[in-house]
Amino acid sequence: PEETVTSSFAAFIHAVRPEHLSKTVCHRSKRMILDSIGVGLVGSTTHVFDIALQYCQLYSSVAVSSVYGKPGVKLSPTLAAFTNGVATHSMDFDDTWHPATHPSGAVLPALLAASQMLPPGTKPNGVDFLLAFNVGLEVQGRLMHFSTEAHNIPKRFHPPSVVGTMGSAAATAKLLSLSAAQCAHALGIAASLAGAPMANAATQAKPLHIGNATRLGFEAALLASRGMEANPSILDDIPGCSGFSAFYSVYQPKPLSTPSDHHEFLLEKQDIAFKRFPAHLGMHWVVDAALSVRNLFINYAGSFSPSLIRTIVLKIPVSKYINRPFPSSEHQARHSFQFSACTALLDGEVGLSSFTESSIHRQELRELLDKVVVEHPEDNVANFDKMYGEVALLLHSGDVLTGKCDTFYGHWRKPLSKESLLKKFRSNASHVLPEEKIETIITMVDNLENLSDSSQL
Repeated sequence: PEETVTSSFAAFIHAVRPEHLSKTVCHRSKRMILDSIGVGLVGSTTHVFDIALQYCQLYSSVAVSSVYGKPGVKLSPTLAAFTNGVATHSMDFDDTWHPATHPSGAVLPALLAASQMLPPGTKPNGVDFLLAFNVGLEVQGRLMHFSTEAHNIPKRFHPPSVVGTMGSAAATAKLLSLSAAQCAHALGIAASLAGAPMANAATQAKPLHIGNATRLGFEAALLASRGMEANPSILDDIPGCSGFSAFYSVYQPKPLSTPSDHHEFLLEKQDIAFKRFPAHLGMHWVVDAALSVRNLFINYAGSFSPSLIRTIVLKIPVSKYINRPFPSSEHQARHSFQFSACTALLDGEVGLSSFTESSIHRQELRELLDKVVVEHPEDNVANFDKMYGEVALLLHSGDVLTGKCDTFYGHWRKPLSKESLLKKFRSNASHVLPEEKIETIITMVDNLENLSDSSQL
């Protein structure tokens, strides 16, 4: 068969082996798995998750796959993947990579559901599971590197709805041990199921992007396993006939080398960002900047006194969907530079309770929002590797206090410590699980290579 970019990806998915995973990749991906499970568990307490679950329970089918935070509730494998994907992104609390996407939530729910779907005696072990997870990450990362457009905060398609669907298809194809030809068809089918517009950011529909990515990629692999075919050159740039290039205005694909003795996964070179609070990643820069200037203000005035502030200047990148002066819902608040900065100034922190109805509509918060002025410095670009957040308080006295953040705690340049990651997981999981189960999950993920049956996870 003709050697193409698509065939090289398919050959990689089929041929990559556990021994190609380095210690660094295993360590980083297990941190991602643990964080994603915790985020999914706390996400199962949200209203948008309840809507998704009620929808999926309309269907009567083989219910074998578990649902986050709902002991005793099982769904068909693809609907369980969908529901758990929605939970993972329901608070915008999931991990973020560079180029920008949410890689774990698009892959992990499909693998968890597929592991439970397979009959006894054929269930993948922990090493197989870890390898499939990393295949899903690798495909997402490689596809994003084919376009310079993908490096910046998106304007058209929500990235996980595009590359996440492809990553889910690749990961599930690997877990199901599909042939190279079937892997190629799985990618081709997934491309026809991918894509969601950015206009649905900051709405209840946005978590559906992750739910659909993990579910539809899973379905693509299942269809390919049953003989469905698709364009065998779906990832190639063919003039006059767009394949995956339809999602990017600039698209320059390159073959993926089949691993021999060594393969360096992208996760080896590019670590992940974990969020400390449930909001769009861009918010983390302005929150840390706001907390910094708040400390300066308290040292200056003895306490935080909003009446002393004339103007709050935010210096942020140009990104329309996260520039929201007066958010009116929790999903809008999670995508508002202004809300994040003012909440951090007022409360000295941002957390789960910051996005409740009562917190969002506080009069004192509204009074701070009224004082915000936004500026877009030319050097502050909408790119998670280059952007910064700056918050300046212009006081009635004429004094100016400024806080700036170019790398927040949790960014890949400043990773969360093991203690911080475990604290986040325990806090999230405690909303739905007892302590002993929380500790069991931590131990199981930490020793994933030794797990004989990954469906136990």
